[in-house]
Amino acid sequence: MTLDPFLIAMGAPAQSGVNPLVQLIPVALIVLIFWALVIMPMKKRQQKVQTFLAALKVGDRVVTSGGIYGSITKLGDDSVQVQIADKVRIEVSRNAIVGYQGQEPVAPEGQP
Repeated sequence: MTLDPFLIAMGAPAQSGVNPLVQLIPVALIVLIFWALVIMPMKKRQQKVQTFLAALKVGDRVVTSGGIYGSITKLGDDSVQVQIADKVRIEVSRNAIVGYQGQEPVAPEGQP
Protein backbone atom coordinates (compact mmCIF):
# COMPACT_ATOMS: atom_id res chain seq x y z
CA MET A 1 0.00 0.00 0.00
CA THR A 2 1.43 3.36 -0.98
CA LEU A 3 0.53 6.55 0.83
CA ASP A 4 -0.05 9.64 -1.14
CA PRO A 5 2.24 12.44 0.23
CA PHE A 6 -0.56 14.98 -0.24
CA LEU A 7 -2.86 13.05 2.08
CA ILE A 8 -0.18 12.72 4.71
CA ALA A 9 0.46 16.48 4.63
CA MET A 10 -3.22 17.28 5.10
CA GLY A 11 -3.54 15.14 8.22
CA ALA A 12 -6.01 15.85 10.98
CA PRO A 13 -5.81 19.30 12.55
CA ALA A 14 -4.09 19.38 15.91
CA GLN A 15 -6.33 20.08 18.87
CA SER A 16 -5.52 23.38 20.45
CA GLY A 17 -5.68 23.62 24.22
CA VAL A 18 -6.14 27.43 24.24
CA ASN A 19 -8.94 28.74 26.38
CA PRO A 20 -11.52 30.74 24.32
CA LEU A 21 -11.33 33.59 26.84
CA VAL A 22 -7.64 34.00 26.10
CA GLN A 23 -8.52 34.54 22.46
CA LEU A 24 -10.73 37.50 23.45
CA ILE A 25 -7.86 39.38 25.13
CA PRO A 26 -6.68 41.12 21.90
CA VAL A 27 -10.23 42.28 21.13
CA ALA A 28 -10.64 43.58 24.67
CA LEU A 29 -7.34 45.45 24.41
CA ILE A 30 -8.42 47.10 21.15
CA VAL A 31 -11.71 48.21 22.73
CA LEU A 32 -9.87 49.55 25.80
CA ILE A 33 -7.39 51.51 23.68
CA PHE A 34 -10.21 52.93 21.52
CA TRP A 35 -12.09 54.02 24.64
CA ALA A 36 -9.00 55.63 26.17
CA LEU A 37 -7.96 57.48 23.01
CA VAL A 38 -11.30 58.51 21.53
CA ILE A 39 -14.29 58.29 23.85
CA MET A 40 -12.77 59.51 27.13
CA PRO A 41 -11.31 62.77 25.70
CA MET A 42 -14.56 63.41 23.83
CA LYS A 43 -16.55 63.08 27.06
CA LYS A 44 -14.17 65.44 28.89
CA ARG A 45 -14.46 68.05 26.12
CA GLN A 46 -18.26 67.72 26.09
CA GLN A 47 -18.39 68.18 29.87
CA LYS A 48 -16.15 71.28 29.60
CA VAL A 49 -18.47 72.79 26.96
CA GLN A 50 -21.58 72.06 29.06
CA THR A 51 -19.97 73.69 32.11
CA PHE A 52 -19.05 76.74 30.02
CA LEU A 53 -22.58 77.10 28.59
CA ALA A 54 -24.16 76.73 32.03
CA ALA A 55 -21.88 79.46 33.45
CA LEU A 56 -22.83 82.12 30.88
CA LYS A 57 -24.25 85.30 32.41
CA VAL A 58 -25.54 88.67 31.28
CA GLY A 59 -22.69 91.01 30.37
CA ASP A 60 -20.27 88.32 29.19
CA ARG A 61 -18.48 89.24 25.96
CA VAL A 62 -18.67 86.18 23.74
CA VAL A 63 -17.98 84.85 20.25
CA THR A 64 -20.43 82.71 18.29
CA SER A 65 -19.57 79.79 16.02
CA GLY A 66 -20.32 82.12 13.09
CA GLY A 67 -17.66 84.58 14.24
CA ILE A 68 -20.03 87.21 15.63
CA TYR A 69 -18.68 89.16 18.59
CA GLY A 70 -21.08 90.60 21.11
CA SER A 71 -22.22 90.98 24.68
CA ILE A 72 -24.93 88.85 26.28
CA THR A 73 -28.02 90.87 27.20
CA LYS A 74 -30.53 88.13 27.94
CA LEU A 75 -30.34 84.41 28.72
CA GLY A 76 -32.97 81.81 27.90
CA ASP A 77 -33.05 78.06 28.33
CA ASP A 78 -32.07 77.30 24.74
CA SER A 79 -31.15 80.72 23.37
CA VAL A 80 -29.09 83.77 24.19
CA GLN A 81 -29.67 87.37 23.15
CA VAL A 82 -26.42 89.00 22.04
CA GLN A 83 -25.93 92.73 21.47
CA ILE A 84 -23.58 93.13 18.50
CA ALA A 85 -23.84 96.93 18.07
CA ASP A 86 -25.77 99.85 19.59
CA LYS A 87 -29.45 98.92 19.58
CA VAL A 88 -28.74 95.78 17.52
CA ARG A 89 -29.53 92.53 19.27
CA ILE A 90 -29.72 89.04 17.83
CA GLU A 91 -30.98 85.83 19.32
CA VAL A 92 -28.73 82.80 18.86
CA SER A 93 -28.76 79.26 20.10
CA ARG A 94 -26.93 78.76 23.37
CA ASN A 95 -24.89 76.05 21.62
CA ALA A 96 -23.67 78.64 19.07
CA ILE A 97 -21.56 80.36 21.74
CA VAL A 98 -18.04 78.93 21.46
CA GLY A 99 -16.04 81.08 23.84
CA TYR A 100 -15.28 84.40 25.45
CA GLN A 101 -13.83 87.25 23.40
CA GLY A 102 -10.04 87.23 23.43
CA GLN A 103 -9.75 83.65 24.69
CA GLU A 104 -9.30 80.28 23.04
CA PRO A 105 -12.68 78.77 21.98
CA VAL A 106 -14.10 76.26 24.41
CA ALA A 107 -15.85 74.27 21.68
CA PRO A 108 -14.06 73.53 18.40
CA GLU A 109 -15.61 75.20 15.35
CA GLY A 110 -18.53 73.23 13.97
CA GLN A 111 -19.22 71.27 17.17
CA PRO A 112 -21.83 72.18 19.77
